Amino acid sequence: MSQSEAEAGVSCVVATPLGGVWVGLCCVESCTWICKYGDLFHLNFISPAAASSPPPYRMVVKTEKKDRCGTVCLKYLLFMFNFLFWLAGGAVMAVGLWTLVKKSDYISLLSSRIYAASAYILCLAGAIVMVTGVLGCCATFKEKRQLLRVYFVLLLCIFLLEILAGVLAYIYYQQLSDELKNNLKNTMVNKYQQPEQNHITEAVDKLQQEFKCCGSNYSSDWNESIWVLTGQSDRRFVPDSCCKTPMDHCGERDHPSNIYKVEGGCIAKLENFIMDHLKLIGAVGVGVAGVQIVGMIFTCSLYRSLKSEPY
Repeated sequence: MSQSEAEAGVSCVVATPLGGVWVGLCCVESCTWICKYGDLFHLNFISPAAASSPPPYRMVVKTEKKDRCGTVCLKYLLFMFNFLFWLAGGAVMAVGLWTLVKKSDYISLLSSRIYAASAYILCLAGAIVMVTGVLGCCATFKEKRQLLRVYFVLLLCIFLLEILAGVLAYIYYQQLSDELKNNLKNTMVNKYQQPEQNHITEAVDKLQQEFKCCGSNYSSDWNESIWVLTGQSDRRFVPDSCCKTPMDHCGERDHPSNIYKVEGGCIAKLENFIMDHLKLIGAVGVGVAGVQIVGMIFTCSLYRSLKSEPY
């Protein structure tokens, strides 16, 4: 610095807590402060009256610390959400698989495929949720905007799938009673113990034993069945699965003490069972979809808080 510059101002160097260096040249008219962080320089001009004050690096540091704290909080909130979301995905897939594996026999008694479609959608959504949960954790801790974009799109797709499953369950809930009244009896009397209809026979036997019922509306419905009318029943009035204590040829005796005669038919019991299960499918689908809205909000907030990646 020249003598004239020395007379006009004072040169000083101040180290900041983050390792940057403020270089100041205080002149009569103004003071110029240069903040250096690596290769980045920030110029700040202040009046001579403020020349004796420390450079305003503290305000910059506090702002950066505040922004960083917000990003870290969002990261951990999103991580916790992803963990819970992963567990929810497992629950959704479990409900769908339980419907398809344990109750697949009853699905074969229904003419509509909406009930099965709802279960398949839940299985698919649950599997995608579990994969997405892992991707969300990676995107969160790596702080990659591209991964966050992919994660958000997957969340949106799962959201739509689960809403679709809930809507299908609700629609079928409204149609179930009419479908059972129109089709269950026909299925029983026309397909029971018929060639290439073993899955129907097994489903009917399981239905009558599990729900302690006989026939569609009444046990007398079996009098109209092909199985009885063609003599395939071998003198049985009802299938052996109608008996309170099932054994070979117990269906030859249709007294109320022997078969589920006064308990009524199976249609009402099957309807109540499927309706309860449809409520579960709908509640799980819509419930998890609601949770995903929170996840999408967290994702958008973290995405905006991160600086753009260099390309």
